[in-house]
Amino acid sequence: MRGALVALPLLACVAACADKSDPPRQIAGADAARGLEVMEQVGCAACHVIPGVDWPRGLAGPSLEGFGDAPMIAGRFPNQPDVLTQWLIDAPSMSPETGMTAMPITDAEARDIAAYLYQLRD
Repeated sequence: MRGALVALPLLACVAACADKSDPPRQIAGADAARGLEVMEQVGCAACHVIPGVDWPRGLAGPSLEGFGDAPMIAGRFPNQPDVLTQWLIDAPSMSPETGMTAMPITDAEARDIAAYLYQLRD
């Protein structure tokens, strides 16, 4: 009986992580197409593989394929629009040990990038 009581919450957590039925996160007023343009302009693909960008295909950072389904940012922060926007602008302020640099983008550009990233689903 005790084993079943322990296994049930774990099973619920695993099932929740595997559920891909949630709609993509929405960011009011953000333009995903513009987000892709900004990513190309600032060179995000120098470090990341980004669907929609053929070259370069950077390997220093993680691939961004399926990012919209990821529950966490950098394995540490909840993947929510306000957190992602802050991360995109100045990741080192949130995680000094990160290899990602502060980016020369505005809040509006970060929101557009986030809108693009949230479209990337498995």
